[in-house]
Amino acid sequence: MGKIGLKSGDDVSGEVKEILSAVEKKFGFAPNLMKVFASSAQTLKAYLALGDLVAATSFSPEEQQLILLTVSRENECGYCLAAHTMIATNLANVDSEKVSALKAGKNLQPDRHDRLVEFTSQVVKKRGFVTEEDVSKFKAAGFGDQQILEVILAVSMKTLSNYANHIADTPIDPQFSNQE
Repeated sequence: MGKIGLKSGDDVSGEVKEILSAVEKKFGFAPNLMKVFASSAQTLKAYLALGDLVAATSFSPEEQQLILLTVSRENECGYCLAAHTMIATNLANVDSEKVSALKAGKNLQPDRHDRLVEFTSQVVKKRGFVTEEDVSKFKAAGFGDQQILEVILAVSMKTLSNYANHIADTPIDPQFSNQE
């Protein structure tokens, strides 16, 4: 068991109970990550708000999932890799072979997706200290300043969940378990 416990609707009250209920209604269950975040209403609200903001970026749903999977791969978060594999393939229509290639660190097609994954990876590995070359390659693929900032937004969202999962040792939900 991790250093942060899981809380269910029975363990919480007020605002957190309402949020968990809304999450359960939206997804059909309350993922264990939300049960970890339920120990802090502010953290739970922040994560959900960041998720809504990432969903509203200029990136397509497929590109959003490629970013989130890349951050989770770089941060070695098995929980988020499993969750976003399911989301990518079942909800964002990302080809499962592309997801497998990304998780294995292989090149993707089209090249634009390769540049997106490569840039995201560099942002995580270098903690934002990317080089002029990193930025130039990203921009040469048709991305701009807006997308640089939106990658950072998505990295922020996933870093929050990746680190929480590391500390909590969050068990992978059965709904995600065949996605590892």
